[in-house]
Amino acid sequence: MRIVAGEFGGRPLKSLDSNNTRPTTDKVKESIFSALGGMLEEGNVLDLYAGSGGLGIEAVSRGATTGYLIDNHQGAINVIKENVAVTKAPEKFKVIKSDANAALKTFATQGLKFDYVFLDPPYALQKIEEQLTFLSDNEMFENWTEIVVETAKEVDLPEVIGAFSRYKEKKYGITKISFYEVTQND
Repeated sequence: MRIVAGEFGGRPLKSLDSNNTRPTTDKVKESIFSALGGMLEEGNVLDLYAGSGGLGIEAVSRGATTGYLIDNHQGAINVIKENVAVTKAPEKFKVIKSDANAALKTFATQGLKFDYVFLDPPYALQKIEEQLTFLSDNEMFENWTEIVVETAKEVDLPEVIGAFSRYKEKKYGITKISFYEVTQND
């Protein structure tokens, strides 16, 4: 596993030796970022189930300003911190040990908004609709926010969740990637 492109491209990333995480492969990561346009605009990134931190770190490597990397497993937090250290730019990251819903509530009270959101929860613990609804209800997004959701291929998420509409879906083996953006009202 490595950082695929951008400022930190080519640097190796560690993954957590655990059944609790499924690191996104380099191939799937490249496909995700290709769908997002390759390089990203400045802005905040939320990697809510960070695992090894690979998606959030990749987003910052490709131009995002600050990566908020959240996980509730101490082993994952330790790996995320090691991976952030590989970037030699730790000031660009906030590594937070927290339950996903608790982190969202904290960010809402702080008035944080996110430009890019990655949701890759353990397949058995998915609360994606609830969490996207929370982001929507608390207006924790910009008009151009992009959301990437990784699920088991059998999971069918609604086309519209709160302020977000799915615009693309891709399957990779046992994984499905769903892309959401802010619904534009004309």
